[in-house]
Amino acid sequence: MKLPSLLLFFSLPFYVFAQKTSLASLKETIQARLKTVEGEFGVAFKDLQTHETLFINERENFHAASTMKTPVMIEVFKQAKAKKFKLTDSIVVKNEFKSIVDGSPFKLDISDDSADDMYRQIGKKMTIYDLTYQMIIVSSNLATNILIELVDAKNANATMRQLGAQNIQVLRGVEDTKAFQKGLSNSVTAYDLMLIFEKIARKKVVSKKACEAMTQILFDQKFNEIIPAQLPAIVKVAHKTGSITGVQHDTGIIFLPDGRKYVLVLLSKKLSHPKDGVKALADVSRLIYDVVK
Repeated sequence: MKLPSLLLFFSLPFYVFAQKTSLASLKETIQARLKTVEGEFGVAFKDLQTHETLFINERENFHAASTMKTPVMIEVFKQAKAKKFKLTDSIVVKNEFKSIVDGSPFKLDISDDSADDMYRQIGKKMTIYDLTYQMIIVSSNLATNILIELVDAKNANATMRQLGAQNIQVLRGVEDTKAFQKGLSNSVTAYDLMLIFEKIARKKVVSKKACEAMTQILFDQKFNEIIPAQLPAIVKVAHKTGSITGVQHDTGIIFLPDGRKYVLVLLSKKLSHPKDGVKALADVSRLIYDVVK
C-alpha cells in the first residue's frame, strides 16, 4: 500500500471523529442560543453527503402552520403523474369550502392571507401548477384550500406515510374554525419534515422530474427571514416557511456552491416574542452553515 493511501486510510476515522465532535459542540451552542428566547423549538439537520445529523426535539409535535403545504404540493405532483389531472389543467378560483367536521361552508378572510392578490382571481381560472406555485412561494391559503379539495387531505396524509413520515398530519385546509375548535389541526415534527425534504433533494419523491420541478418552486420562496437570512447570496435555499400566532417555522434544502447539500428544519411554538424567535432561528441556520461549509 502506498504512503498516501495509508495516510488517507488512517485519517478517515479522525475525520469522522472530528465531525461528530464538531456537531456535538454545535448542538450545545444552538441550545444555548435558543434558551435566550421564550418558547419551544425543534431542529433537524442532515448533511446529505456525510449523513451526519443534529437533532433537538425532533419528534416533538408542532402545529404545522404553512409547512403542511409542502406535503400538499407533493400530493399534487403525485396525482398529476398518476394522470388524475394535468398540471396545466385549469380550476375556477373560489372562496367557499366545507368544514371537515360537518360539511358546513366557510370562507377565508383576505386579511389573514399573505397572498391577497389571489382574491382578485376569484371567479377566474388558474392552472393547477400556478395554484401550487402561489401556495408555496407566497403561502396562499386560498390556493391551498382549492388544492386540498382537489387532491383530498387524506391522500396527502397517506402519501406521507408511504414516504416514512409517520407523524405529519394533514387533516384539513386553512381556517376551518369548527375543526380547529375540536382540536383537529395539521401537525408536523422536525424529523418527518427532514425526511420528506431529503427525499425531494435526492429526487426520490414521485419522479426525478417532479422533484426538480418542486425544488424550482421552493427556490422562489418569498419569505426569507429565517434559513436564508444570514447566508451568503451564493447559497441557494429551496424552502417553505410557516407562521401563526406564537409559531415560526422554516424547512428546506440548502445548496452550497460546491454542489454539497443539506436539509434543515427549524420549528418553534409558544413564542412570546416572535421577532426574537425568528432572529434566533436565523442565527441557528448561520451556525450550522458555518460548520458545514
